[in-house]
Amino acid sequence: MRFTRVAALLLAVAAAGCRSSRAPDLATAKVVDLTHAFDDRTLYWPTSPSAFELKPLAAGQTPGGWYYASNAFCTPEHGGTHLDAPVHFAKEGRTADRIPVRELIAPAVVLDVRQKTSADADYRLTVEDVRDWEARHGPVPAGAIVLLETGWSARWPDRKSYLGDDTPGDASRLHFPSYGSAAAEYLVRERKVGALGVDTASIDYGASQDFPVHRIANGANVPGLENVAHLDLLPEQGAWIVALPMKIAGGSGGPLRIVALLP
Repeated sequence: MRFTRVAALLLAVAAAGCRSSRAPDLATAKVVDLTHAFDDRTLYWPTSPSAFELKPLAAGQTPGGWYYASNAFCTPEHGGTHLDAPVHFAKEGRTADRIPVRELIAPAVVLDVRQKTSADADYRLTVEDVRDWEARHGPVPAGAIVLLETGWSARWPDRKSYLGDDTPGDASRLHFPSYGSAAAEYLVRERKVGALGVDTASIDYGASQDFPVHRIANGANVPGLENVAHLDLLPEQGAWIVALPMKIAGGSGGPLRIVALLP
């Protein structure tokens, strides 16, 4: 019998019966916003041809006597806090509008590697890092949303500090930490997680030129969540994540509003 990721998640929750997988009571849960606001300082990949633009259309009193405001906005899919749909790096992968919403609402696994990234801006998560987490909390649940905490969120929106380089149009000299390919394989293939998220600009580390983590995750229909904010406010386990992107038909990604629910 073949199970979907949603079924796998539900089975894991039911089987575990542990605090880390129980959904918080929405009436009492603390809500933490993990999203950087979109504005004229929002960071995009250095080769992006454009950035976020907000154009006022109206702002003022109407002839009828009431106030009315409206804007138009324009943005590439991949910038700021955003989702990478599987089709971003996998030709047959799901587009943004075809990712089941239920897969984007799941228990959080927070992997804190700040001690290691403080000494190495090119640090990549290892399988040993994941197993250290599992030694404390048990196996990473199937369907969980994994969030890698590097400490880079505190550097936002300083382009040079956050990306490691601020040369316009050049992505060849970036330096920031993220997932290693072996750890991504372990999480995606063996633990069957629902998404990989990180508080840096990419689920591949900055100096990568061939993006293996994108290819591993997206190739397994696992989306990426990038430029996530404020992971320092979350426990290593116990939170639930709601990660809902703009529903762009055929999109390879899109702006993301991501929040955590804490018991």
